[in-house]
Amino acid sequence: MCHVTISCYRVFYVFPMSLVEVAREADSDCQDKAEQVYDLIRCIEDPEKASSLEDLGVVSEEDVSVSRFPGVDGAYYVRVQLTPTVPQCSLATLIGLCVRVRLQENLDFEHKLDIVLKEGSHHTSDEVSKQINDKERVAAAMENPNLLSTVRRCIRDPE
Repeated sequence: MCHVTISCYRVFYVFPMSLVEVAREADSDCQDKAEQVYDLIRCIEDPEKASSLEDLGVVSEEDVSVSRFPGVDGAYYVRVQLTPTVPQCSLATLIGLCVRVRLQENLDFEHKLDIVLKEGSHHTSDEVSKQINDKERVAAAMENPNLLSTVRRCIRDPE
């Protein structure tokens, strides 16, 4: 900040942050949020195995990205890519549902969530990704008591 004294008045000029500083701050903020997302999902338990999604390689830090949502202050676009353990994994949709529920219940910032299967990692990756991101299907799935119980078991905090 610089100032100029004119007579008995002091005039202050406030220079806005440079575009580089704004971008650096945004990158840091988005990186922090991506780490928060990863910390929430890495410990989700696989529905069949007594291992976490991180241990099985289903989620990794590199597959979580967060960016500012264009045109909406304070909102973020969160993208999570999942890699099923085998191309014919029958539980890919359930795992995606667990990730979605865990993030919806725990993220403390406004966001749009997109969960997808990594391209080529599953025989029906497009269909599974579509199901995971369909709000009506997710709501219907969570009304099923057995499915809800399984999701709750998988997303509970590790002891």
